[in-house]
Amino acid sequence: MAFGEFDLIDTYFTHRWPKRDDVVKGVGDDAAILTLPSDSELIIATDTMVSGVHFDEQMPARAVGHKVAAVNLSDLAAMGAEPAWLSLALTLPEMDQEWLEGFSHGLREICDYYDCHLIGGDTTKGPLTLTVTAHGFVPQGTALRRDGAKPGDWIYVSGSIGDAGLALAAQQRKVQISDSHYRRVLERLYFPSPRVALGQALRDIASSAIDISDGLKADLGHILQASNVGARVDVDELPLSLALTESVTAEDAIRYALHSGDDYELCFTVPESRRGVFDTVLARHPAKPTCIGRITSEANKLRLERNEEPWQGADEKGGYDHFG
Repeated sequence: MAFGEFDLIDTYFTHRWPKRDDVVKGVGDDAAILTLPSDSELIIATDTMVSGVHFDEQMPARAVGHKVAAVNLSDLAAMGAEPAWLSLALTLPEMDQEWLEGFSHGLREICDYYDCHLIGGDTTKGPLTLTVTAHGFVPQGTALRRDGAKPGDWIYVSGSIGDAGLALAAQQRKVQISDSHYRRVLERLYFPSPRVALGQALRDIASSAIDISDGLKADLGHILQASNVGARVDVDELPLSLALTESVTAEDAIRYALHSGDDYELCFTVPESRRGVFDTVLARHPAKPTCIGRITSEANKLRLERNEEPWQGADEKGGYDHFG
């Protein structure tokens, strides 16, 4: 008997998944039935990954499963949300059970870690395309947004940035790096860690936030536009990994940090009045944030500086744009 669509769903996406008490009905009906906690607001994010655009045949199926969930969970993290449920729309060119086993394993691993329940979706035949919708919630009125930054707020970035861009460049043979550094940055590219705990910790502290998916310059620009403010960023303060600084020149390391995407760290702003609370709450956070600059009153003006002078590489284009 042929292995069909419903066998696929039953084998890879119905069993062995984390269960949540707030899922009344998940996979197996026309729609899911969920219970939202009282006094909460629902946060929803959707992202699509297309073969040949977001990944290629070099990317292991397990990594594809992890990343398609991680990029959505990173959006929830930027809103300060607690992840709860995922739905998956999966388009396959053919029935490849080995690929499906790896993909579902990677997806299930990250769902287990963040206590997410797969609640449904769709399967179709066509060019390999994956769309995940992630659902989470926040206490009413506490969601982080892009439009709250004010002049004088401090700008922070979690973790380190530029690593995923370096991995992609090395993969495309645009740069040569050591095997040890390549393994580290490839892990960042294939298995990003959404900063869910940090996002929740920032709910009563940060004035604005965004995840870094298209590059710091472009994503910080979204905060500036939404908040109608400007920013000064000291490029010498950008959080760079040893793998990045030992693999390329100092100027190129800054460019990777500013312009390459797929890091899925958080960029956020903190008012001066909340810095003491921020330092206390996040002093021991594993993705310890770095202060890189300050919000100004110049609407939509991002000034990149070194030693309080304009940085010479500042005129380069922004981050990734599908239609740019």
